[in-house]
Amino acid sequence: MKVADILSHVDLGFIALPVFQRGYVWNRDQVRQLFSSMYRSYPVGGLLLWGTQSSSVSVRGDVIPAVSPVRMLLDGQQRVTSLYGVIRGTPPPFFDGNPRAFQELHFHLEDESFEFFQPVRMQNDQRWVDVSKVMKAGEDEIAQFAAPAAADDTTKLMRYMTRLGKLRGIRERELQEEEISGEDKTIDVIVDIFNRVNSGGTKLSTGDLALARICADWPEARDEMQAHLARWGKDGFDKFDLDWLLRSVNTVLTGRARFAFLSDKSTDDIRDGLKRAVSALDVLLNLVCDRLGLDHGAVLFSRNAFPVMARFIDQRGGLLSDAEQSRLMYWYVAGAIRGRFSGATESTMEQDLAALEPPSGGLDRLIEQLELWSGSVEIQPSHFDAATSNSRFYPVGIIR
Repeated sequence: MKVADILSHVDLGFIALPVFQRGYVWNRDQVRQLFSSMYRSYPVGGLLLWGTQSSSVSVRGDVIPAVSPVRMLLDGQQRVTSLYGVIRGTPPPFFDGNPRAFQELHFHLEDESFEFFQPVRMQNDQRWVDVSKVMKAGEDEIAQFAAPAAADDTTKLMRYMTRLGKLRGIRERELQEEEISGEDKTIDVIVDIFNRVNSGGTKLSTGDLALARICADWPEARDEMQAHLARWGKDGFDKFDLDWLLRSVNTVLTGRARFAFLSDKSTDDIRDGLKRAVSALDVLLNLVCDRLGLDHGAVLFSRNAFPVMARFIDQRGGLLSDAEQSRLMYWYVAGAIRGRFSGATESTMEQDLAALEPPSGGLDRLIEQLELWSGSVEIQPSHFDAATSNSRFYPVGIIR
């Protein structure tokens, strides 16, 4: 199908995004490379779509899908979103991400390169044209982009007009489609296919894949989790993400770090786990604020320790004695300055979670395990030599 037709189908609700899909994660360099490849007719991969009835699955965003049938985008979301965002000049209806990733993409009429707007480099060079403006212009308006750069040079004008036509021709490029359909393709089968085709490379984290399966049965899960992240963000803790929160749900619910342990949990289990995890994290954030003075995300180190601490707080029903609060904060700070969670996070979490489990586990064993692993946790003046705000020792100077 032609790119222009794909974008029209998005507008009409014939192509939508299933709710179990993650948001937009591409950066500007990936968008730039996509348009460079499209312009040069390089292969950019195809789309995988699921043909189904509009009533059989929830969709992402403020979208009213076509009455029936509708095609759900399983693989190719990042490409379609980028094409839509640049060509239309606005995000698609199902968009969830940072629109700056595809805003102000420019094309150089002479060397045929793509770059995002750079004021110093581009403001006095009329050979740079805004791709979105070129795409949205009428046929009789194209010359206005070429004429100023050509400066009455007819040869240049014709060359630039040809290149603008080639740029606009991206809308006519065909993208290969593969469609999955059939009554045997249940939501569970589709999520399994989605996870398989998106599990290679660095496309999706294991948390993304776990959340995809959760959202298949509980479509509102992602939005509910985002709401909690937004609430913490308003309080200054703006560095948390869905993976981090889901990891805490996992540790609270299963006592394990690996997301695979969530696979057999019911929707009711996940709902309960989220409620308990959020409650434990609220207690924990109050603790680090009151006990340590770490009251915003910029100084909050070792965030990957939080799912382990959330497990301990949940085990105590959210009620910790003064001594337990002090020892938990000791473990947190000592582990953070020693880089306890800077390496293989899941493996480290598994060890620490195991140390908390009854009958022989608990906070004392957790601290003992840390001290055996790290040796001395005494802080030396040399630790602060040339330390920047990104150093794990930086928050130590703030702790009260």
